[in-house]
Amino acid sequence: MTTARWQGTIIAESDETTVVEANHYFPLASVRVEHLRPSDTTTVCPWKGTAGYWTVHVDGLSNPDAAWFYPDPTPEADHVRDRVAFWRGVEITD
Repeated sequence: MTTARWQGTIIAESDETTVVEANHYFPLASVRVEHLRPSDTTTVCPWKGTAGYWTVHVDGLSNPDAAWFYPDPTPEADHVRDRVAFWRGVEITD
């Protein structure tokens, strides 16, 4: 089981992550969305498309833009559709 944890709290947990460029993409259904807050940040990946971000929020603490997703990925990256990846101090363990 792969787990995403921040500040000791599990944010996502799944045995069906997809690894792309060393990042685990968790199925959206496995993410505890109560710990996510919308962000206006976007970035563009040449081969995956435009990424959106969420701020991870735990016990009154915020980790801005620590989760990202591709709402409408390119055909080459369709395998990350409806999946979420983490960074910025979010610990990923197997």
